[in-house]
Amino acid sequence: MSPKPKVIPLKLVAADPIDLEETSLYEKQKKLYPRWVTGYFNNWRIFFVLATQLFFYGVPWLKIDGRQALLFDLAERKFFIFGLVLLPQDLVYLTALLVICAFGLFLWTTVGGRLWCGYSCPQTVYTEIFLWVERWAEGDRPQRIKLDQQGMSAHKLARKGLKHTLWIAISLWTGFTFVGYFVPMQGLSQATLLGEVNGWVYFWMLFYAFATYGNAGWLREQVCKYMCPYARFQSAMFDADTLVISYDAQRGDPRGRRGRHDDPRAKGLGDCIDCQVCVQVCPVGIDIRNGLQYECIACGACIDACDDIMDKMDYPRGLIRYTTQNALDGAYPERAFWSRLRRPRVVLYGLALAAVVAVVGTAFAQRQPLFASLSRDRGVMAREAEDGLIENVYLLQLDNADDKPHRYQLSASGIEGIEVRVDDARLLAVEGLQTRKLALRVRAPVGHATARSSHFLLKIAAEDLPGLAIEEKAAFLWPR
Repeated sequence: MSPKPKVIPLKLVAADPIDLEETSLYEKQKKLYPRWVTGYFNNWRIFFVLATQLFFYGVPWLKIDGRQALLFDLAERKFFIFGLVLLPQDLVYLTALLVICAFGLFLWTTVGGRLWCGYSCPQTVYTEIFLWVERWAEGDRPQRIKLDQQGMSAHKLARKGLKHTLWIAISLWTGFTFVGYFVPMQGLSQATLLGEVNGWVYFWMLFYAFATYGNAGWLREQVCKYMCPYARFQSAMFDADTLVISYDAQRGDPRGRRGRHDDPRAKGLGDCIDCQVCVQVCPVGIDIRNGLQYECIACGACIDACDDIMDKMDYPRGLIRYTTQNALDGAYPERAFWSRLRRPRVVLYGLALAAVVAVVGTAFAQRQPLFASLSRDRGVMAREAEDGLIENVYLLQLDNADDKPHRYQLSASGIEGIEVRVDDARLLAVEGLQTRKLALRVRAPVGHATARSSHFLLKIAAEDLPGLAIEEKAAFLWPR
């Protein structure tokens, strides 16, 4: 018999507490207070803000030939684009337009970086507008910081209330205008004033207004840094010859503060006085001196700020400037930038864009303002008519995509002796931008049947406009 194992009692000893440090996986959002700056690039930003908003707010009220200049009328399934009228069958052209815009953006990004983001992107434009309102209501950067640090008071409540009231007003007007691109603006404005707008229209107005208020008023740079996909894949289109905002470290470093009349070289310093103004004016809160960063939207605010400081210090401008990485490294003079446009990436993007434009332009030039849909009436079987001919019944839909009315004539081919009959010939007259549906009776001699079915072509031609004609193919069934 084996011996009984000895039981040793455990003695618990208090251990020293372990210090655990909690680390967040998310960057803490810090409110930015962009400083107002004046200069050459700021003037361009103002110009593009005014130009884009004049277009956005004004075009829905513009009329061409008595119709809204730009309207995507989803209810009527008609798209009016500056005199052109497109039907749902023309959606391929709208898709092609998006492809052209994509290739154009790729080409522009390869050449000029994120200039679109800095000057014309809706997020940038509306953030800039909201910053103008904020600066007018609360003051420039120091005043806004001081106001936020204060406790609640009547003065602070009035300033904040004024700012948000103007923000909401701009957002609501923006939402109303956006809906006006999909609902005729004239009827929309009257219905809105009378309170007769349906629920869905109100929903989209408020939805777009809320998006404008939230993105431009609260999220701001967070949209560019975390939500915008363009910021993520732009690096695939950049190369060392892409025009970007760059800090000239060879000239600016070592950084350090100094007096205006001090010789920086005697102190072993570069031209950068480390004033942080370039960081204070940045709408996304980055330090451009740390190199190219995906958050940079290429707005040029840091260039204006730095040039102003260089002027005050009597230093040459251009410590921060638009240039390329190769030019900054001395691979070629900056004035040789234009010669670098012949590099393979730019040429390939340009050729692809030109090819798409050529194909789409050719197809659109050959576009006929007439669409037809021919389908056999499945409720009526192939039958023998009183004159011995075999008859099939079809449903024909005619879409007149022209502004003017047209009368059409029908003819068939492909089967010997085939003929087309319409019960009411008046239905072949279709008003401009209208749709007409009618029944056709197509007949053919039974002696020409070689299979269970045969195919024929239905030609639809305008009587008053030579050259306007299309053909539709359909199957003709023979009775067993």
